[in-house]
Amino acid sequence: MMSRYMQRGAEAVHAANPRALVILSGLQYDNDLGFLNSRPVNLSFTGKAAFELHWYSFTNTGDWSSGNANDVCGRLTAGVTGHALYLLDKGWPVVLSEFGVDNRGVNDNDNRFWGCVAAAAADADLDWALWTLQGSYYLRDGQRDPDEVYGVLDRAWAGPRNQTALRRVQALQRPFRGPGLAEAAAPYTVLFHAATGTCVVVVARGALELGPCDETGAWAYSAREQRIALRDAGGGGTGLTCLRAEGAGRPAGLGATCSDAMARWRLVSDSKLHVAVNASSSSSSANGGGLLCLDVGADGRSVVTNPCRCLSGDHGCNPESQWFKLVTSTRSVATKTSMLAQLPLKLKTGNIKSL
Repeated sequence: MMSRYMQRGAEAVHAANPRALVILSGLQYDNDLGFLNSRPVNLSFTGKAAFELHWYSFTNTGDWSSGNANDVCGRLTAGVTGHALYLLDKGWPVVLSEFGVDNRGVNDNDNRFWGCVAAAAADADLDWALWTLQGSYYLRDGQRDPDEVYGVLDRAWAGPRNQTALRRVQALQRPFRGPGLAEAAAPYTVLFHAATGTCVVVVARGALELGPCDETGAWAYSAREQRIALRDAGGGGTGLTCLRAEGAGRPAGLGATCSDAMARWRLVSDSKLHVAVNASSSSSSANGGGLLCLDVGADGRSVVTNPCRCLSGDHGCNPESQWFKLVTSTRSVATKTSMLAQLPLKLKTGNIKSL
């Protein structure tokens, strides 16, 4: 029934204004478009219909407050995909028309939710609209001049409420892929750090740090070979320069050998945001044991590996710094010459040092 009335409404809008974009909403406060999987809409027009959904932490408040963040993120992302994002694979445009968080940074549920939704938004070919711009209201629910903590602007509308939150939003403003963004010769992988809105970039001597996503090189990820490597580096394209771990608490970096345990990367949590090597399989006891995950160093910029945390179970554990999304991108790549100039003159396996 819902599908039938959606079609009638869309046709009515089209008849009134053939130039108007028609946006179709779902059930359950605009969270569920799953019914269209079995009953797709059949419209007389093409090229101007889209579907929208809303997604907030309070949509699943109990989950974020009582569940493990990785378990919750994995489950909810799968749910949103099954309820709405599947439409992307059917060729329909999808708009995440409402999402947002408390920009004061004091709400743990919102903080963890942001990393999850930002990772999903970065990887999906969708449009979005953030709630909200305004920092306050003249009148709301009978109250004069109330604050809007979800606002990008501060209460006086004089500047950003939170510069860190603003940078995170700005990281999503330019899509990583989609119509009109086939700038690269072939799709490549970006290592996107959702909590900060930055990407892993190569700096001097093969060291890695977080930086603007426009400055990342083209990474290639093979799940079968468990390898992450710079796609266009090494021997004029005949070899690969691989992401390597050097041990717990040590900087990650680039190496010339891709086959040993410290260069075999896999996704180890339900969120698919923990990128890890198994140091227990390494021949060197200095590497420590167990799973080592990509992480942000104490300086807030360097990329290191630390024992993976919060993989499951503990609802009080915060995994944000270890959440890296492997995003498919077709943006223009940072120039090959500038990337290669930053590599060490002689790559030595197991000998990547921080600056």
